[in-house]
Parts: sequence; structure tokens; C-alpha cells
Amino acid sequence: MNTLLTGDFSQALPASILILRAFVGSCLIVHGLGKLGIVGPGGANAMQGFIGWLQSLGVPFAAVQARMAMLAELVGGILILLGLLYRPAAIVCMITLIVAAVIGHKGGGYLITNNPPGNEYALNLAVILLVMALLGPGTYSLDTRLFGGN
Repeated sequence: MNTLLTGDFSQALPASILILRAFVGSCLIVHGLGKLGIVGPGGANAMQGFIGWLQSLGVPFAAVQARMAMLAELVGGILILLGLLYRPAAIVCMITLIVAAVIGHKGGGYLITNNPPGNEYALNLAVILLVMALLGPGTYSLDTRLFGGN
């Protein structure tokens, strides 16, 4: 029991980072695809709906900001999944999610079940991305393969 609670599981770190990259990267990709209307309920008008929502929040240059958020999620998610340019991608996605938490969920409090929805999801994912950036891409990444390190 003591091993389970306080044992050294550092050997599992490379596989753990790979699993984390796969799930968080996939999550971001799906959100980027949702803004394009490829997945989710938005359909062909998903991006226009997102732009309209940003405009209703008073976000300047809403069309540009919407596309930047979509690209950050889509391209950033792919890079995180592959472990390529991993830290810059994680930081860009983290900033995108902090903006979403502060602006997109303003007045909603923390819980996503609030009305309007709170910043729980975006804020938690931003913190996870910060930790991921601090941990690095791991052994099983293109960054490690191409640029060395572990």
C-alpha cells in the first residue's frame, strides 16, 4: 500500500506525458473543428455564430479573433498531439483558453453549469496546459526525436 501512495513512478512519466498529449491535443483539435462546423451542432454557420457571439461580447476585430482562436486550437492541438513545437503550442493554447475564461465566460463564475456558463473548463484546461509546458513534450515526441533531449 505504501508503494501505491508514495512510491516512485517516475518510470511511467514518458508514457503519462504521451497519454496527456494525446487527450489534450485531441480535445483542442475537436474544439477547433467545431468552430469550422466539422463537428458539433454549429454546422456550416459555426464560424459565423462564433464571430457573432464574440461581437456580442464587445470583442474587437471579432472575425480575426475567432479565426485566431480556431487556428490556435486546431494547429496547437495537432502540434501538442505530435509533440512538435510542443511548448510554444501549449503556451499559445493556454493563452487562448485564458482569454476564453476571462472574456468568454465573464460573469459566469467558476462552474460550467452556471447560467451563463462559468470558466471552469477553460480555466482548468489552461492550467493543465501550463503544467504540460513545464513538463515538456516527453520521450515519445517529435521534438525529442528531432532536437534531442528526453
